[in-house]
Formats: sequence, C-alpha cells, structure tokens
Amino acid sequence: MSQQQHHAKNGTEQHGSTTLREVSVYDAIGLRLAHDLTRIIPGQFKGRLFKKGHVVVEADIPNLLDIGKEHIYIMELGENELHEDDAAIRMAEALYDEKLILSEPHEGKVSIKANQLGLAEIDKALVDAINELGEIALATIKAKTVVKPGQALAATRAIPLVVPKSKVETVERLAAEYREANGGASPLCVRPFRKFRVGLLTTGGEVFNGRIEDKFGPAVRSKLEELGSEVAEQRFAPDDRQTIVKEIHYLLAQRYDMILVTGGMSVDPDDRTPGAIKETGADIVSYGTPMLPGSMLLIGYLNGVPIMGLPGCVMHDPYTSFDVLLPRILAGDTIVREDIVSMGYGGLNSC
Repeated sequence: MSQQQHHAKNGTEQHGSTTLREVSVYDAIGLRLAHDLTRIIPGQFKGRLFKKGHVVVEADIPNLLDIGKEHIYIMELGENELHEDDAAIRMAEALYDEKLILSEPHEGKVSIKANQLGLAEIDKALVDAINELGEIALATIKAKTVVKPGQALAATRAIPLVVPKSKVETVERLAAEYREANGGASPLCVRPFRKFRVGLLTTGGEVFNGRIEDKFGPAVRSKLEELGSEVAEQRFAPDDRQTIVKEIHYLLAQRYDMILVTGGMSVDPDDRTPGAIKETGADIVSYGTPMLPGSMLLIGYLNGVPIMGLPGCVMHDPYTSFDVLLPRILAGDTIVREDIVSMGYGGLNSC
C-alpha cells in the first residue's frame, strides 16, 4: 500500500507538512472548515456556502449533504505553508496602492478594485515575474485601461489549497523592490483624470451653413463628460484654412486645457483641417495613427496645449484612436511619437 493510499485510508492527506484530516460531516460538529465550500445551482447561483474557518453546527449538516459533502477536511497547516486565502491576501496587500480597495478573500482569490475614475497603471514585467513562480496567480487588466470606481484592476489567487510561504514572500520582495526603484510607487494603481475645459472647433461648410446638423459636438461632449471633463465652448468654421487658423488661435487665447478640431481630416480637396493646424505653429506629433478606426487622427501641441484633429469615425464608432489618447492626456501624459507607433499592435478594431 502506498503512503498516499495509507493516508486516504486513515482519513488524512499530507500536503508538504500540512495535514488535511478527513472527517464525516456527522463528526464535524464543533470543528473548523479547512477551506471555503461552494454551492452551485445551475443557471441561478454560484457562491460561497461556508467560509474557511466556519465552525460546523448541527444545523449545517443538511446543507453540507445538499452540496454532496458527506466528508470534509479539517486542516492543520505546516510551519512553512499558507492557506489559499492567506496567500491571496498577502500578495494583494504587497501589490496594491493604498487608494485601491481589496475584496474579502473568496475561494483563494482577492480582487483589487479602483475607488475612483482614472487610468490603470500596471507593470507587466512584474506581473510576468510573479506568474513565473507557479502555484500562485496574478491576473490583471491591461495597462492604460480606463477604470471606474468599483472596477477590478487585478486579482491574486493561490492555485492549490495550500502554497509554500516562500512563494508569497517572493511576491512581497518583488513588490518591495519595485516600489524602491520607482520612488515608492505601487505596481498597481489608478491615476485620476484632471478635469479639462476643452475648446471645440467644428469645421465643414455643410454644418457651418446649416445644411446638416452637427453630430460631432454631441459625440465629443459625451466622451469628455464620461471622463469628468467638459466642452467649455464650441465654435464653427467653413472649410477655409485661414478661418480655421483664426478660430484655433481664438480658442488658444481662452486658455482652454485642450483644443479639438473636428471634420476635414481626409485627403479630399475641401478638407483643410490638417494644414490649418500645422499653420497655427503647432508642433505636430503625428498626422495619422496605425489604428483602425481612427487612422486619420492628428495630434500635436500648440504652446504646450494638446490639440487634436478628429476624423469622422469619432462620431459613430464607440472606440477609436481618440478613445485611446484622450484618457492618457487627461491623466497627465504627454503623447510622443513612440506612443503613436505602439498603437498598431492590437489596434485593428474594425475597418
């Protein structure tokens, strides 16, 4: 008989130096559960029925039998091991920013959530290093993702019920080294958005002359308001380069935090916006992005104020290059050429 068979026959299992003692539910009254027990009702419910550490009482026995538990484990941890919940808690506490929110442990998992609207900052190299350790997991959203209060950025999890304490201590060391190398910054955090007052210039003779209704203004206002900013003023101009230049300088003089120019961004003869923005003296970072939709977007800086020429897709597509760059600017980033180049990888959303 193997050692494993011997342990099973005698109601125990050895996990390293941790002993899981198996007992009948009828003999479990007064004993503490070794781990969470889950109830599943297909199509209706999946959740924790009993939490780790729960002391079993006689009234619990029917519920345990209902989920197919005629026997349960009572656990005695070894000195160098951690229960899944304790491991997940310690990893989350090592990684998170004090402005974030930690969930209660559930089935060996702790979620790390935002408490404010902002831009997620996550160090991918550290995430990879932690997941390389094995037996533990750190799952995150992508860096530069817009998050809302209560939205999860990451979750820590222990894979087996019991993990070596050394694995968690390594996570704590890696997180401490990251903070030391980055001025105390956390590898997981949310950068809040500034509230921008934006000057909006809508170009196009068809709108200026009242032939069609402006659709750009409402779309841009909605996107800004979702991120806590506002269109402070909207002006209109025909497809005339000098008029567009004059209107941009007017908006600059109002000291708005950003200037957005909509329409006229294609290569058609009547589309004057890119040339007009350049003529204002703006430093053009890029005219065009390797992302679809939104490849015709222009971004630059005029006396330090971000200025963008927005293509028509912003009116009707839910996610464009504008939706990638806008949150970064509101979070305080200065967009450079390398940022634009990197948008091509994963940038095919529709075309």
